[in-house]
Amino acid sequence: MRKKSVHDTGPLSPAERDEIAADTTPEADDAQWQALLSEVAALPQLPGVYRYFDAHDRLLYVGKAKALKRRVSTYFQKKQDGTRIGHMVSKIVRMETTVVRSEAEALLLENNLIKTQNPKYNILFRDDKSYPYLKFTHHEFARMGYYRGLVDKRAEYFGPYPSGWAVKESIQLMQRVFRLRTCEDSVFKNRSRPCLLYQIKRCSGPCVGHIDALSYREDVAKATAFLRGETQDLLAQLQTQMLAHAEDLAFEKAAEVRNQIAALSKVLHQQSVENVEETDVDILAVTVQGGRACVNLAMVRGGRHLGDRAYFPSHVEDAAAWGDCTGVDAIAQAVLHAFVAQHYLQVPMPAVLVTSHPIGSEVLAALMESLGQKVHAIHQPRGQRKEWAGMAMQNAERQLARLLSEEGSQQARTRALVEALDLTPDDMAKIRIECFDISHTAGEATQASCVVFEKHQMQPAQYRRYNIEGITGGDDYAAMRQVLTRRYGKANADDEVTKNGVPDVVLIDGGKGQISTAKAVFETLGLDISRLVGVEKGEGRKVGLEELVFADGREKVYLGHDSAALMLVAQIRDEAHRFAITGMRAKRAKLRTGSSRLEDIDGVGPKKRAALLQRFGGVRGVADASAQDLQTVPGISAELAQLIYKSLR
Repeated sequence: MRKKSVHDTGPLSPAERDEIAADTTPEADDAQWQALLSEVAALPQLPGVYRYFDAHDRLLYVGKAKALKRRVSTYFQKKQDGTRIGHMVSKIVRMETTVVRSEAEALLLENNLIKTQNPKYNILFRDDKSYPYLKFTHHEFARMGYYRGLVDKRAEYFGPYPSGWAVKESIQLMQRVFRLRTCEDSVFKNRSRPCLLYQIKRCSGPCVGHIDALSYREDVAKATAFLRGETQDLLAQLQTQMLAHAEDLAFEKAAEVRNQIAALSKVLHQQSVENVEETDVDILAVTVQGGRACVNLAMVRGGRHLGDRAYFPSHVEDAAAWGDCTGVDAIAQAVLHAFVAQHYLQVPMPAVLVTSHPIGSEVLAALMESLGQKVHAIHQPRGQRKEWAGMAMQNAERQLARLLSEEGSQQARTRALVEALDLTPDDMAKIRIECFDISHTAGEATQASCVVFEKHQMQPAQYRRYNIEGITGGDDYAAMRQVLTRRYGKANADDEVTKNGVPDVVLIDGGKGQISTAKAVFETLGLDISRLVGVEKGEGRKVGLEELVFADGREKVYLGHDSAALMLVAQIRDEAHRFAITGMRAKRAKLRTGSSRLEDIDGVGPKKRAALLQRFGGVRGVADASAQDLQTVPGISAELAQLIYKSLR
């Protein structure tokens, strides 16, 4: 049971107050600072989480402690004049603490707060989508397929895999060696003849009875044994089976088993797993350079190396200083600790971790207590693990070098565009560009897109789509007028997202006509028209010949086909075009297929609609399904199945 820290350990002595206050220069007034010091002295020696806030009540930092008073007081006792950590401490005007039962609970709460509150001085790893799995259904003829989401007991799952590509590669291997089906159940039930996969020997044709249930289950058992890492037993079993077929003069069957053995042996040889005892291992390599860090996670499941994935945390430079890290190795270790704590509270953890830097025993102990499992961390591996660790580090260094190169070129592009537009920003990283585009099909399903460029990169979380209604189909000028009015009609100085509600540059995909429309909207709203820039197609609409058109009367600007500024403009414009087209196509498909008809049925909400579409592969599949088939979807009762069946007829 968590509770707010209200423990009072007694009054603060003058000596203790002087010790804590030494060498700090707070922004807060003396009364606030003295109150803060008193709160620090009153903290209990219990596990918990502490949070620091500045004068604007913004969260600066979240930390966990085995003993709150001992940990928190260190921030205020050290001499930190002129250091970045001293500067951060000087911003603190308020502190909150939460006492918990154990360090494991503190770890869990700390990382939940880091992920949800995004404090400035914590190393933060962006949440990825859930990891993909290879799924086997519990059917008479089990279906093998790609799966992403929460796992349950209604199927058997293998993974997680580092990427969708790794899952699909495993599926192809299972098809080639064991010839298992991948078709949806609705397709499987209604086949009258085998599909193309059967013809190319990637499926054994259970849908039309070309294999009996017992033989198919044996193939499934072999496939799952391989995925669990029981490779040597499986190869021995297959070899025995091949010899038995040969003795019975069933040479075709013996050849099929021989091909299975050859395919599996080739995979095992490529993966080099002959001497590996543990079947599930994660390899973590961390490298730091230029104020950025990369964590490369390589996954081994069932004895097979499934590939790797790179993570790039934010706040590394500030968080390293805040956390008292000195030196590249110390920063790398802090990044590793942050990754392990944040990542494995969301993702299943293997029993063995191979790491490029040591993991603190306290972090590992808290993580094991929180997860309820034992974890063995190896910092200096040998043999095959050492080779894996070396590959992971090479990939981490390569990925970080690529990132730094891309960021460098992107910053150069931003600088070139700033110079081309004659802007005078205080900080180029704060330059914000919004770009608008209109998309429709002969006036049908008109949508406008708004994409955002800031901090030298696109910001997908801030993209917006606008459904355009009440205009003549195909009138792009009216559509542009509507979207700009809706976007900037309420712009004011309180808008925290953009300066005075309007970004530094508003790009319009179009020439004089579009920019004139945008100019009229801005003048009506009383906004600065110098921010408006149109991207006009060049002669013959050829890429690289675009010109910039200005609303404030400036002459057109041709940047040159090899201009870094034009590359950035084209990147933003193309992203707005892509975002508008995908939205328009989705809207058009919805209008044409009538997919909204499902939600119009009483009792069918978004979750049930999604479940139906996923089960039957689309609206047509749902419409073609019988009432009995509809009942097999979780949450669909017999009465609701009948209602859906009748409504879609």
